[in-house]
Amino acid sequence: MDNARMIFVNLPVKDLATTRSFWEKVGFSFNPQFSDEHTACLVISDTIYAMLMDEGRFRDFTRNEIADTATTREAIIALSAASRAEVDQLVESALGGGGSAVGETMDQGFMYGRAFLDPEGHHWEVVWMDPSAVEPAA
Repeated sequence: MDNARMIFVNLPVKDLATTRSFWEKVGFSFNPQFSDEHTACLVISDTIYAMLMDEGRFRDFTRNEIADTATTREAIIALSAASRAEVDQLVESALGGGGSAVGETMDQGFMYGRAFLDPEGHHWEVVWMDPSAVEPAA
């Protein structure tokens, strides 16, 4: 079995241009092969992508109602960071780019995290964990 699985998180957005601009300000890029006037493929890592779709395109994939992120939470998307400083840098970039802070800073010494809402109201957490605090798998 190949352990290099890819993940594509599909998220609806009301304003694709604003969403693209936000993520570029945070420091991320987009894969043009999978982006068009209705979808922007946000590159999170070599194997993780967020397919940001305008609501019309997102509706092509579901018959369910699209969550109103002002009143409901459809998911909390957590990203790992290489250091506490990277947590702060990424979240500060998000806040400076049009995101808003959500929740309190979590600081447990060995684990540190902060969270933000993107301009569409999607909840993102950025977390660092000291690798020496993680027990090796048996």
